[in-house]
Amino acid sequence: MSNVKNLKYLTGPLSANNPVIVQILGICSALAVTVKLKPAIVMGLSVMVVTAFANLVMSLLRKSVPMRIRIIVQLVVIATLVILVDQFLKAYVYDVSKQLSVYVGLIITNCIIMGRVEAFALGNKPWASFLDGIGNGLGYGSILVAVAFFRELFGSGQLLGFQVIPQSWYASEGGFYYNNGLMLFPPMALIIVGCIIWAHRSFNKDLQEK
Repeated sequence: MSNVKNLKYLTGPLSANNPVIVQILGICSALAVTVKLKPAIVMGLSVMVVTAFANLVMSLLRKSVPMRIRIIVQLVVIATLVILVDQFLKAYVYDVSKQLSVYVGLIITNCIIMGRVEAFALGNKPWASFLDGIGNGLGYGSILVAVAFFRELFGSGQLLGFQVIPQSWYASEGGFYYNNGLMLFPPMALIIVGCIIWAHRSFNKDLQEK
């Protein structure tokens, strides 16, 4: 039974309880960091690490932290983890760190992280809380990657910086294709997220009834 529960913590946020397309959380970063696929992947992994370890730490501390100061403790834990992640990115993927800019720091205010700590970690054991953090981080990251995939592919004809749409297809080379410049603007991210939400709910009718 425990294995089934553990699997549910990991897989539930990927679809049935996805933090972005079901709970409608973390939308802002979907607009900001999804012009290209690489920053979206790094941001998704960063949020997953912070969410998982914030859940773990707060679950370990849940019985020793007075309720009246729990929010302050949560912010200190999350801010510490975000600083560590930010320094890691600057050390090992500096180019992506520059692209993400202030948005790494804004992970501190990401409502997915605070929400999972408050709603789950403070009432569950460390291992379950850790898995819940990983699951929600993956659910969040999967939407960012999906949005970035379409934006980079149709906006610049590339994926991860590699040319995917053949150069010979472009009108400048005598072909028929033009990059869709609108894909590079933030509103298109919101439109793509809206389309994903519509498709998800169309295939999951039971979510509309809840």
